[in-house]
Amino acid sequence: MNKKATLILADGTRYDGFAFGAEQSAPTIAEVVFTTNMAAYEGTLTDSSFYGQIVMHTFPLVGNYGVTPAFREGDTPKLFGYIVRECCENPSNFRCDDTLDNFLKQNEIPGLYGIDTRALTRKLRNCGTMNGAIVIEYDNLSDSAKEELLKNIAAYKVEKAVENTTSTARSTWNTGGKSVALLDLGSKYAIACELEKSGCAVTVFPAGTSAEEILATNPSGIVLSAGAGNPADNADIVENIKKLAESDTPIFAIGLGHQLLALAAGAKTEKMKFGHRGANQPITDLETGRTYITSQNHGYVVTADSIPADKAKVRFVNTNDKTVEGIDYKAWNAFGLQFHPSDAMSMFKRFVDMMK
Repeated sequence: MNKKATLILADGTRYDGFAFGAEQSAPTIAEVVFTTNMAAYEGTLTDSSFYGQIVMHTFPLVGNYGVTPAFREGDTPKLFGYIVRECCENPSNFRCDDTLDNFLKQNEIPGLYGIDTRALTRKLRNCGTMNGAIVIEYDNLSDSAKEELLKNIAAYKVEKAVENTTSTARSTWNTGGKSVALLDLGSKYAIACELEKSGCAVTVFPAGTSAEEILATNPSGIVLSAGAGNPADNADIVENIKKLAESDTPIFAIGLGHQLLALAAGAKTEKMKFGHRGANQPITDLETGRTYITSQNHGYVVTADSIPADKAKVRFVNTNDKTVEGIDYKAWNAFGLQFHPSDAMSMFKRFVDMMK
């Protein structure tokens, strides 16, 4: 793990370090974001919400307990690249199956370590999320190749995120209890697991499944999962969600699902400066005044003043920047959360009670 590698941002800023993980023959171009998670890096690596992105950890040491399937949120990583300050080469944990370096190699994900991650974090906070590329032996490129690379970085856009992260076929997680249809927009394992713990029989549907096909199974409730990309890119899914909501079947929407449900109600979404990514995001319940510390991973948000007052109201806000974190619907039997509901377990109970 000592071949020179460089992160080049869209404005030409460079951060020099060393390559680990998979060695790509061409530069890896993606949107560069940071997460403040102090642990659970395997969950980050396998979270479909990071599709199309190069993810950097602000925590300085990553990989110290190795990798094990128990901590994963999906079958394979969907992110495009991974950046850490220091990568542990000799992990220590009784459940460790392999090293982080080997895990990235096996899944063809390029990594970069040894850069000044604090400087990169400040850059992204001040300037906003921007595109970038991980390049092996950047100084060996010709001037024309460097110019072409900057053009390609500037032109990059995360596309077809839901299409590339949703499941390919219907599946079932449990057979007893209330029947829940989970629309997979890039769902994490944790959602189906929590529903199963709540006594639900979960059937997972690919994102492109029609509302008619889902409703034909007569579900007691519907969950719209989290996922990646710009919510406004999913017009067909938004129309399907509107049909689901108008059926009066209880709906629990999470992350991207929450954003798409808001679009279906006539609200708008916008891209944030650098997003909320990490396990330490505070949100406040406007109804009870209670504050939760939550896990989040999103770069888009529902615009508060675009929410139709006759159809919905803001229930949760981010304690720091007051952006929308949850919506209760008046016109529909539904509610949506921007954060991961496992951090506020009463949300699963609320959904189960709605189905009763």
